[in-house]
Amino acid sequence: MERKKRTITEIRESKTSGEKMVYTSVPDYTSAQWAEAAGVDVCVVGDSLAMIAHGHKSTIPATMDMMVMHAQAVRRGAPNTFVLGCMPYQSYHTVESALKNATRFMQDADCDAVKPQGGKSQAHILKALVDAGIPTASHIGLTPHTVAVFGGFKIQGKTAEAALKILEDAFAIQDAGCFMLEFEAVPAKIAAVISEQLEIPTIGIGAGAGTDGQILLSYDLLGVFTDFKPKFTKRYANLTEVAVAGLSAYVRDVKSGSFPDDDHSYGVAEEEYEKFLTLVERRRQM
Repeated sequence: MERKKRTITEIRESKTSGEKMVYTSVPDYTSAQWAEAAGVDVCVVGDSLAMIAHGHKSTIPATMDMMVMHAQAVRRGAPNTFVLGCMPYQSYHTVESALKNATRFMQDADCDAVKPQGGKSQAHILKALVDAGIPTASHIGLTPHTVAVFGGFKIQGKTAEAALKILEDAFAIQDAGCFMLEFEAVPAKIAAVISEQLEIPTIGIGAGAGTDGQILLSYDLLGVFTDFKPKFTKRYANLTEVAVAGLSAYVRDVKSGSFPDDDHSYGVAEEEYEKFLTLVERRRQM
């Protein structure tokens, strides 16, 4: 039976219903299939794919062309799952560019919503997207697009003043009309207090259990990406270990000559084979 795609209304109502929404970042067709089969509520096409799928050291090299291509693959893999496209670095630095690039996610990749990064300073961008009829979320706390300003990947909101700024960013996002916001790398107690103040649902990554939902990268939680493991990631599988073991067995079989065997090869009728050998011999003698 086909599962029913979650709606913006259902996501909004999770704030009051108490249903914990499950988000996961997926970069490709196959991981999107896995997420849909597992019952994930929202597949996020995150610009983290610049790192996990393309080998870059940060999310900064992600481009709109790259993101749209991956989002199209995710939509094909998860046709009955809500898909959220994350807007990459410098794709929303003006209202004009934000509208143009968000429209690409909606039209070209059939996404259900978009997610830039930022709060108070980006409120005019967020509002313009919402006013244009584009379902929009945002991302505060540790925002990878401005990680250089933070001096690296560091927890945000560790002082009362810094936490208050995150609170103000959260209200600016809500006031702009966004349907959801994400906290990244924020102390659990801070994220919980801010979430309680809001009318829109929150999701967290490294922000504790007090948010209305959670998000992890599928390649992190499945043990596919192993260059490093963030503190907030829980490993539910180790697919890299399984994959390397399988590939190693394949290498051994090919080197030893045990693969492919008859069970993994196609046959031919004996009379046709003999006829072929005769034709080969005639050709050789010409």
